[in-house]
Amino acid sequence: MSLSKKMLRDIRINRTQFIAIFLMAFLGIFAYCGICSEYYGLEQTSADFYNETNLADGWIYKTSFDNADLDKINNLAMQTERQHVISSVGEFDNDPDITLHFVENNTISKFHVFQGKDFDINDESGVWLDKRFADSKELNVGDNITFKFDGKTIEKEIKGIGYSPEYVYESSATSITPNFEDVGFAYLSYKSYPDNVEFNRLLVKYNQSDDSFKEKLDDSISYLSFTKQEDHVSVAQFSEEMAQHKMMGDVFPILFILITFLTLLTTMTRVITYQRTQIGILKAVGFKDRTIILHFISYGFFPVLIGSILGLIAGPMVIPKMFYPSMTTRYTLPSWNPGFDMSFVYVAAALVISSVIVTYLTCRRISKENPANTMRPKAPNVSSNSFFEKSKLWNHLSFNFRWNWRDARRNKFRALMAIIGVMGCVSLLIAAFGMNDSMDDLKTWEYDDINHFESKLVISNNASQEELYYVINGTNGSFIMQMPIEIKSNNHENTGVLLVSNNTDLISYTDSNKNPIEIKEGDISISTKLAQDFNLSIGDKIKWHIVGNDDWVKSEIGQIHAEPISQGLIMSPDTLEDEGLNFTPTSILTSEKFGENINSIKSVSTLEDMEESWSEMTSSVMMMVYVITVVACLLAILVLYNLGILSFTEMEREVATLKVLGFKTNFLRRLLLTQNLIFTAIGFILGIPLGFYFMTLMMDAAGESLYYVPMLTWGNIMLSAVITFSISIAVNLMFSDKIRDLNMVEALKDVE
Repeated sequence: MSLSKKMLRDIRINRTQFIAIFLMAFLGIFAYCGICSEYYGLEQTSADFYNETNLADGWIYKTSFDNADLDKINNLAMQTERQHVISSVGEFDNDPDITLHFVENNTISKFHVFQGKDFDINDESGVWLDKRFADSKELNVGDNITFKFDGKTIEKEIKGIGYSPEYVYESSATSITPNFEDVGFAYLSYKSYPDNVEFNRLLVKYNQSDDSFKEKLDDSISYLSFTKQEDHVSVAQFSEEMAQHKMMGDVFPILFILITFLTLLTTMTRVITYQRTQIGILKAVGFKDRTIILHFISYGFFPVLIGSILGLIAGPMVIPKMFYPSMTTRYTLPSWNPGFDMSFVYVAAALVISSVIVTYLTCRRISKENPANTMRPKAPNVSSNSFFEKSKLWNHLSFNFRWNWRDARRNKFRALMAIIGVMGCVSLLIAAFGMNDSMDDLKTWEYDDINHFESKLVISNNASQEELYYVINGTNGSFIMQMPIEIKSNNHENTGVLLVSNNTDLISYTDSNKNPIEIKEGDISISTKLAQDFNLSIGDKIKWHIVGNDDWVKSEIGQIHAEPISQGLIMSPDTLEDEGLNFTPTSILTSEKFGENINSIKSVSTLEDMEESWSEMTSSVMMMVYVITVVACLLAILVLYNLGILSFTEMEREVATLKVLGFKTNFLRRLLLTQNLIFTAIGFILGIPLGFYFMTLMMDAAGESLYYVPMLTWGNIMLSAVITFSISIAVNLMFSDKIRDLNMVEALKDVE
């Protein structure tokens, strides 16, 4: 029989083991390349978009930039461009907010045209519109659209529809996720502005650090504020999303590969060791050691190679597409494509090479023996009695426990691999379920413990006081003011949200333990996450201002509250006015449903709508949880099955001896089950803290706006335990027939 025919016969006889080797290689590479390609796709696609549109390095804000200002900044920057940016209302039934950019050159943060003609700076009659807004309103190139702002009304023809690098993420006043019917943007030539245009925003490109440029800027001109690229709302939000995906891509796929690698080592060692008699026969009939080693190397090489190649191809094709539907609800890019990195090839190659090396070393060790010894079964491992085995307690233990103890001591590497394999799979399950629990906990905290209103009514810019008080009285509602703010303290800057609210039962403030607290009149409360970020405590001073307002306020921190999804400051209207600012309501909260059509009410969102928005926002994270859970379960099955096969093969002689001595099959099944359960229990216990650590890594990467308290619920632990031990027991039951059909004559051959 030729070696190739022998290999095919061996593969057919041991097809389960070879399929398991193939599946382990496939799953490991599939998960690694799939999850990483999703992140690299986000990174590469957004980087290409930012480069193509020449995204600004910074934005400088001022009431008006004159030519003198421009000359001074041109001495600091490589490239500059002025814009007049203003909020307008589109002439539609729902009065959507549309941010208009009257641009001077369209050379920085350029509008990216998807449909229509290229942006023309000399076109005074045209407008280039946000594609997502245009789609929601069924607008096309050639249609006319009307904007109202500052008492002015302009009507323009849509000349192009497309994207802007400054609006990969668009914030919405009515929802956590953008509602493109309510919000949009447009780009126009500065020549189309109805009056003399005063540029209030300056976009800059520079080849120095942000701090260095800002320091020089401070010495050159007076201005309202400066935003560097990484702090821009859209860039920062998308970067946070990518950071979370990158963290998942760095942690979980590596864990998949490690589990696959370790299990592959033990499996290939077992497969080749099981072939020692065949190796001895081949040596006896004259085959050279080199030929034998190359032959058996192919046992591990081809299944791992095929599995790795298929995983390398299928991973980037399948997993990223599972995330895109949820990602496109929040973010806008011209295209969504999986990415590629040479690490995919390196990891796949490393897995194949490792299987070859393990197979080579095992074959080489066996081939060094003379043919007569090689054809005999391998002698069982022998270990001396330990201190524990010499103690009086030993004799009081059951035979089951003593036998498994000694078997584990004789086969320490197998026991260690079983524990590590289970620990890795359990940590994946704990992390995945923990993330799910944490997200649900944040949702409950925000929408059950803190917010108790039924409807949130967003007030129009031109609202009348008479109509607003009609709504307040008719719904028993309460005014609130929510505005974006910038905060400075301890040589550090950050952004947040200002909430100004009367004492109302519609909102409950909480501490880090989710217990209700009362924010006292005259106190300014800062959220826990911002306090930690700035290293602040009660009594410390901060500087802050409302975005768009050049009046900076210096305040003392009076309290610290905890808020899961919105970080910033909370105070009463009287406290705000004591700080020198006017209380300007932006919304009305009410415990009733509101369905009237009133001009002063721009839009209405219910608490249920907000919960749905939260679910949409976290859907990409939940998809990652599902992927991790499925892969972890599949890996657990493969790991436990392969280690079970390995255990049974190494214990064949001992099991046969016990059968000859009269032990029943059911007793022997319990013997193997006990060992499996012990190793599973140890791996499970060790996997819990590791999984909790991975979970905290994932949640920490969720972004600056989320604050959570790390938690590990008993439900999480019990569900992971049920899955892990069920797989362990099910795998053990698969060996029942092997024990019943064991060839005792073959297993009990003497080892001289």
